[in-house]
Amino acid sequence: MASAPNAPLPILYNGLVPLNSNEHGKYRIRPADTAPFLKGQHAVPLTIDEFVSAQRFVPIIFSAGEDPVPLALMGLNEGVNTFLDDEGKLNGPAYVPAYVRRYPWMLARLRPDSDELSLCFDPTSDTIGEFEEGDLLLEDNQPTELTKNILKFCEEFEQAAQRTAMFMKDLKDLDLIMDGEVSIQMQNSDKPFIYRGFGMINEQKLRDLRGDQLRKINQNGMLPLIHAHLFSLQLMRDIFNRQVEQGKMPDIAPADTMA
Repeated sequence: MASAPNAPLPILYNGLVPLNSNEHGKYRIRPADTAPFLKGQHAVPLTIDEFVSAQRFVPIIFSAGEDPVPLALMGLNEGVNTFLDDEGKLNGPAYVPAYVRRYPWMLARLRPDSDELSLCFDPTSDTIGEFEEGDLLLEDNQPTELTKNILKFCEEFEQAAQRTAMFMKDLKDLDLIMDGEVSIQMQNSDKPFIYRGFGMINEQKLRDLRGDQLRKINQNGMLPLIHAHLFSLQLMRDIFNRQVEQGKMPDIAPADTMA
């Protein structure tokens, strides 16, 4: 989940600037208890390292398309995040994906001919700048302990992202991902709300795996991750109910609803 100079920016990011002592010697990072940048994001990338923790709070689905990635579903409709209030503050118990905790930082490849990754940040973030308050990012042209910890977290995230890519490749090779569909009947409604546009594990194909294939995914740790994904799908109705309670249902006919 690293970025390259000419690659499209990842979700949440509006720009990327490499941290350097020439321009950012007086920059500080200040704490924030809100995440307004996340309010309109209904699905956030997730690594397999997070499946066990995340499956207690959010459905884990896969994005549609040729190269699916795991997603933590925080709302069933585009632009709806049921875990944040209008100010962008958490409104109850939740799991915050590492992708979000990493923002506004990430590792990026500055030169297309090099595999070296540099620590970059989103310059539009209001948590980084020449503030009077907050912790310095650089001292004597060297990264502070805080910046070293940020770099370490970003490096660990990249390693988890690589493991996640291998997991998704194995799922595709085994042809275990199918188009998902969830139908939820709302009280006092004649038609159900139908959500599509995501991927999920095909349980029938999982049951039909050959013995050697099943043994392989059990030994390499894939099977518990698959089960975490499947168990998490039971939370779809919980997310739906949160949307209803918060008045965030779409103004469209139920049968036409898309995730």
